[in-house]
Amino acid sequence: MNKMCLSVLMICAVNSLLLCAVKPVRLGVDVLLSDKQALLQGKRIGLITNTTGLTSSHQTTIDALHGLPGVRLTALFGPEHGVRGDADAGVPIEGFVDARTGVPVYSLYGRVDKPTPEMLQEVDVLVYDIQDIGSRAYTYIYTMARAMEAAKEKGIPFLVLDRPNPIDGVLIEGPVLESKYRSGIGLYPIPFVYGMTVGELAQFFNTEFGIHCALTVVPMAGWQRSMRFADTGVMWVPTSPHIPFPMSVWSCATIGCLGELHQVNEGVGMPGPFEYAGAPWIKAEEFAQELNGRAIPGVFFRPLHYKPFYGNFKGLDLQGVQIHILDLNVYRPMFTQIHILSALHKLYPQKDIYDTRRIDMFQKAIGTDQVEKQIKAGWSVEQIVQSWEADLDKFRKVRQKYLIY
Repeated sequence: MNKMCLSVLMICAVNSLLLCAVKPVRLGVDVLLSDKQALLQGKRIGLITNTTGLTSSHQTTIDALHGLPGVRLTALFGPEHGVRGDADAGVPIEGFVDARTGVPVYSLYGRVDKPTPEMLQEVDVLVYDIQDIGSRAYTYIYTMARAMEAAKEKGIPFLVLDRPNPIDGVLIEGPVLESKYRSGIGLYPIPFVYGMTVGELAQFFNTEFGIHCALTVVPMAGWQRSMRFADTGVMWVPTSPHIPFPMSVWSCATIGCLGELHQVNEGVGMPGPFEYAGAPWIKAEEFAQELNGRAIPGVFFRPLHYKPFYGNFKGLDLQGVQIHILDLNVYRPMFTQIHILSALHKLYPQKDIYDTRRIDMFQKAIGTDQVEKQIKAGWSVEQIVQSWEADLDKFRKVRQKYLIY
């Protein structure tokens, strides 16, 4: 046997050992189907889900529950983007009948944001199974919270099938939401990056914010707090049109708030949503040099000229940077976002990106009006981040009571 063949065999053997060592996480839906079917037996089920609701064997939760003996699936409820995930962000959705199962589908995004008593007439248990992205300004976790309220009002149990936090269960970062900026992208005072699974959040919301529904969380098996999504062995399904990949959750947490201003393109309209920061008035090389010169951990900013294919900047010649996240062990998305905002103000003080009718959306997303004030007042990034710490310490202490893993 020649040396090349031997090397190939050794590489294959090592890869096989690594694959065997990775034991896929069993999702809440898997645990429900294998060990906890009694929670649903003899019941009429209302299921809140979307395209991310899959078992580890890639069967939809809809089909799994519809085919479960002793169970009747009587209603489906869809969040923003719909049950099938084919609606754009912010677009209201109307109800319909699911062609595959014949079950009525009700939208919880549009005229109605939580199940009505009429929608729940044929429901004995409400079940929630949707993949979260791990950052606050995303509507699914608030769809869950409102549905928990509806379950409480109707006097029926609420069941959460837990899924991984794709960032991880450790990182906590960003300002805690101020109550005056409460909205559909931020109902409760939690940090922007909160380090909890959706099941843990459900327990937190239920007690700390007075919902008090009859809540049961079906936990995952094999998930650990340090796991990022790539560590779970679970197949990623895009949670919405602009979160196509597991790394997209990090990119969204990095620049999603800035994108709400519509003053700087955040990559919507490009192959990598939330990986760009560009505008007609930015100079690519200058911007990249400034950001790279700050030695922000775990990231490189590549200068580029580009033209978005769709969205608010469609067809415009933009200059800016592509944000290459290189090391998740040291990378901090909100810390990086404040650096980007700081760099824009330093280089282009004549361009007030906060002077826009969209300022309220930025404040609702980031959860405060202090960031733009602090940047304009000349605060350093370190001072801005330090100003969050007292609230984050309080959150960490309360959060500890609701951790499952």
